[in-house]
This record gives sequence, C-alpha cells and structure tokens, in this order.
Amino acid sequence: MTQRFAIDRLFPGQCAVVLLASALVIPAGAQQSQPTTEPQSAPPAAASQQPSSATTPTDKEGFWGHVNPFARKKWVKKRLDPINDRLTELDQVNAKNASDIKDVDARAQAGIQHAQQTADAANQAATAAGTQAQNASNVAQGASGHVDRVNTTVNGLDQYHQLSDLDIPFRGNSVLSKDAKGQLDTLASSLTGHQGYLIEIEARAPGSGAAGIQSSQRLAESVERYLVTEHQIPVYRMHFVALGNTPMETETGDNGKPARIRHSSVHLRLMENSLAAQDPSSPHGAVSN
Repeated sequence: MTQRFAIDRLFPGQCAVVLLASALVIPAGAQQSQPTTEPQSAPPAAASQQPSSATTPTDKEGFWGHVNPFARKKWVKKRLDPINDRLTELDQVNAKNASDIKDVDARAQAGIQHAQQTADAANQAATAAGTQAQNASNVAQGASGHVDRVNTTVNGLDQYHQLSDLDIPFRGNSVLSKDAKGQLDTLASSLTGHQGYLIEIEARAPGSGAAGIQSSQRLAESVERYLVTEHQIPVYRMHFVALGNTPMETETGDNGKPARIRHSSVHLRLMENSLAAQDPSSPHGAVSN
C-alpha cells in the first residue's frame, strides 16, 4: 500500500492508466474462463455486473490525464450552467437596478422641475402682490392727500386774514368827500375780478346813545352805497356795523383809556379767505392807507 501511494505521487497519470487498464482486463478474463455451455445471454449479464465506475465515468480523465473528449461538452456545460444562471440573474438584477435608478432619476427631475415651476409661480405671485401693494399704497397716499386738501378746504372756509384797511373821514354829514371817494376807488380797483374777500365796515359818530348810532349807520350806508353803485361790489361781500360813539380799542387817550370819538369816520378792512390766498388772482395788491 505504501508503495502504491509512492507510485501515485511520482506518476499520478500513469497510475490512473494502469488502474483503468486493470478494470477493463479483469472482466474480459472472467468472460473467457466461463464454460461454453452457458447461454449466449450470459455475457451481457456479466457485463452488466461490471463496476459502475468503469462503464459510466462522468468526470474520469482519459489518457495522459486529459478530459475524455467524448464527455467534454457535457462536462463543460454542466459546470457552466450554474455560472450562466448566476450571470443571467446578475444581469437581471443590474437591469432592474438601472431601471430603478432611471425611474428615481426621472422622478427626481420631475420633482425638481415641479418645485422650480412652483417657485417661479410663487415668485410671480409675490411680484404681482408687491405691485398691487405698491399701487394700493399710491392710491392710499393719493386719497390721504385728497382728504388733507378737503380738510384744508373745509377748515379754511371761514378763515379770513386782513390784507389792508383805511379810514374815511366825514365832516358833520354823510356826504363823501372827493378824497374819500378816491380812497374807495383805489380799494375797489384792486378787487376787480377777484373772489374770496370781504369788506368789514365800522362806522362811528360823536353823538351819544341812539343819535350816535343812527348817525354812524348813515355813514356806513353811504360808503356801502358808493361801492355798490360805482364799482359793482356785491352787497354780500360787505358787512357794516354802526357803533355810534364807541371808541376804537387801538386809540387811547392820555389816561391810557380808549380815546373818545370826536369826529365821524368809517373804518374799512379788506379781509381775504385763506383758500383764496392760494389763488394767484387774490387781491394782495390792495392799497392800504
């Protein structure tokens, strides 16, 4: 046994050949030693009793250690089929992975595009909202300015300021002198074509009580009549008051009290409305005394 192992190690291919030849020779010798009287069917039976290793070797090597050429294709196919199946499975997995990656990429691109479209729409909506807000702000500012102008107009309806004043002296009666008419003419000429003014007329006379009031009233009526008839000043723009011998607060005597009325006179004040003052045609050119 030890010698056989040594021979196998030294000549592995030759040992296999020797063993194969022995397996083939032994059945042949047994067949020749059998009696001739046996039926003709005996050899096949004897042949069927041969070891399976000598008749159906699937991977037994042939001469010089090479694969039997008659079993090469089946042997190779038998060993390559699992590999091919595995490769086919790997190809299918790779194809599925590629399809999944392509699907994920397509969905990602679609999501990015949808997000970009949503962002663009939001940006456009924000821009439109900003424009509308700006327009609303402009409208609100315009409305606020209009309200301010209306308030200014309403507040200025009864606001008047003095432009000029003059005194018309009288000598014992209500007849206007030439000098008095000249002053009234100058005042009236500065009012031609203008609006938003009023003329305040204060008449005083030295008489006391009702006599002084009646005298001062005649003086005021004389001035108002002249402006209406000679210069067509509207009556509603003139307001007079007969003060009799009521002294003027602006004139004081030696004792510091208002001076007594000693001469008849009419004091006129030209008043202008604050709204009319914004008009370039306002009577700023009225001549003061």
